[in-house]
Amino acid sequence: MVTRTDATTRREQILKEAARLFAERGFHGVGVDEIGAAVGISGPGLYRHFPGKDAMLAELLVGISGQLLTGAKRRLAEADGVAATRVLDSLIEGHIDFALDDRPLITLHDRELDRLRDSDRKLVRQLQRQYVELWVEVVREVYPDLTEPAARSSVHSVFGLLNSTPHLGRAGTLPGRGTTAALLHRMARGAFAAAGATEG
Repeated sequence: MVTRTDATTRREQILKEAARLFAERGFHGVGVDEIGAAVGISGPGLYRHFPGKDAMLAELLVGISGQLLTGAKRRLAEADGVAATRVLDSLIEGHIDFALDDRPLITLHDRELDRLRDSDRKLVRQLQRQYVELWVEVVREVYPDLTEPAARSSVHSVFGLLNSTPHLGRAGTLPGRGTTAALLHRMARGAFAAAGATEG
């Protein structure tokens, strides 16, 4: 008997493999049968979980945008009363976790976002804007001399830096995860500090 938890886990497995395959070979370069084979079920069996590849792509891209926003809100709530610099560090750490652990989704977003239907693409953009604005508020607390447009530009620039992980080489060729995370963190904080110094 398949339980609800089993079904959820299978959906997660399907999405993980779909993200990997889409990132490696492109959305149109991957068939439903290949995704099914990667998780040990027949291609037609996937249709019990998703109506098609388009639905998988939408769930991946809308899902990660929602997860980033939810995670950032949680970090802000947990940091109530904590110094703004610590809150910024927490946000950076959360995004680094995403950038290191979900590299295929970054590639997928860059290449395939335009393949989403309009309503899903608009939802992704809406979630992303909310995520950016949470960061902008914290960055301006740490660097009060930054104008809002400059803070927003710096946040987008730092996202670009952190989201460069798919271009750093294969996972096995990188320094250890902790070393890479620490390097990315220093670079992100350095970028914000440079932006604050330029405005000040």
